[in-house]
Amino acid sequence: MIRTYFLAAILLLVVGLPAVVHAEDGQMNILFIAADDLRPELNCYGKSYIISPNLDQLAKRGMVFERSYCQVAVCRASRISLMTGLRPDSTEVWSNGSRHKHLRDHLPDIVTLPQQFKNHGYHVQSFGKIYHGAFKLRSGWNDTASWSVPAWFPEPRYYYTDQGVSVARTVFARKTKATGSKIDDWVNHFVLGLSHEAPDVDDDVLQDGQIAMRGIKALREIKEKPFFLALGFLKPHLPFIAPKKYWDLYPREKVIVASNRFAPKDASSFSATSWGHPRTYTDFPNKGEPDEELVVELTRGYTACVTYIDAQIGRVLDELDRLGLRENTIVVFWGDHGWHIGENHIWGKATNFELSTRSPLIVSDPRMKAAGSRTFSLVEFVDIYPTLCELADLPKPDHLEGTSFASLLDEPNQQWKSAAFSQYPNKSHMGRSMRTERYRMTRWTRSNEPKKLGGIELYDHKLDPQENINIANQPENAKLVKQLSAQLAAGWKAAMPPNEGQSENEKP
Repeated sequence: MIRTYFLAAILLLVVGLPAVVHAEDGQMNILFIAADDLRPELNCYGKSYIISPNLDQLAKRGMVFERSYCQVAVCRASRISLMTGLRPDSTEVWSNGSRHKHLRDHLPDIVTLPQQFKNHGYHVQSFGKIYHGAFKLRSGWNDTASWSVPAWFPEPRYYYTDQGVSVARTVFARKTKATGSKIDDWVNHFVLGLSHEAPDVDDDVLQDGQIAMRGIKALREIKEKPFFLALGFLKPHLPFIAPKKYWDLYPREKVIVASNRFAPKDASSFSATSWGHPRTYTDFPNKGEPDEELVVELTRGYTACVTYIDAQIGRVLDELDRLGLRENTIVVFWGDHGWHIGENHIWGKATNFELSTRSPLIVSDPRMKAAGSRTFSLVEFVDIYPTLCELADLPKPDHLEGTSFASLLDEPNQQWKSAAFSQYPNKSHMGRSMRTERYRMTRWTRSNEPKKLGGIELYDHKLDPQENINIANQPENAKLVKQLSAQLAAGWKAAMPPNEGQSENEKP
């Protein structure tokens, strides 16, 4: 391996070509599976009411990361952070609307996670939403340098029932009346109508079924070469649409809705959201609360979508087994961030609460020693890039701001990071959040005056796992607030696992 890298470096110096190192026989493949807006709403995460047999089976062959955190709880910023291995202050993408239109506007020469594999001889291919942008008309957010062949995106159609189609046509006609567009054009545009729908159609009619189908086809075509195959499933992102048979698994009378649909006591005003995304749908109120019937249906729809994508992922994993690829393929499953289904008086994401920042992560490596176990060690999504490099025996680029958690796959209970870090801006303030073993602290400061404090939140997860009471302003917690504030200010470099950053010769 070292000789291969050396020859590639010589080629780069002499010829001036990109140093592409070809993967050797025996290299591990990567199956990289993402879900959109998925919190740990899976049976293998203790949610017994969720039907997720395929991801539960993956968990038995891999490891469940109970405390895995994204760096920003919105799609674009979270995915760019994960795919570059950089934190939001380095990518300068803190939200979906950040000023940089493309990740390479600010980072023109960055080597992304899939690009690192491509540069070392892997066939690298994607289907669906990996970077932000799920459909063909929004594919401009994709990073073409990351892939060996052009990424594939589904058409943007959402609705399939008579009611859903009628509402979507009406919305499209209203928005495009002045342009003279044909009414049938709504199918090929990004049209938001109903917030949920249960069409009686086959799985492959919807986008996630198509992504699974194309992923299976790709596996058959690339099985003889080292590959990094990325599948980005679109659900359970709004609108909550899944084939009717998945809704039928969750009868209305058995749906469990959130018990804490109220703002945390003494929370900072900066932690609240306007529920901007849900309010763009025609059946969600423009202001005020959704009625109880809608709360039940949206909760039911979220769970139906989870089971729908579980079924699609199961199809792909079954094909991996059928092709005899499981023993030389690392499978990584992740959700880009969490989602509030009314909890904390929030519908959506884009917060610094636990429900927004925590998302599932399951890793299965056929060589791991602790298969079927789970770890409560704190890990971050910026850690995925260096971890996959280590597991595949590829060099880690110098720019990475995460820590490989590869050793946790063998020893899940070892001492690890002391904290995980997330952030999200609101109302001209930046909220910087830190999750420790017991606490979540968020400090709000002016974005243009970082030393000007706007508020502090502190939640005790031992006594208050739902984050219902902000205890930061209670006098008896003054010493704790000072201690955690200093830890938050010290940042991620001070929270690394023991011995991280030492040379191999310095490590005991």
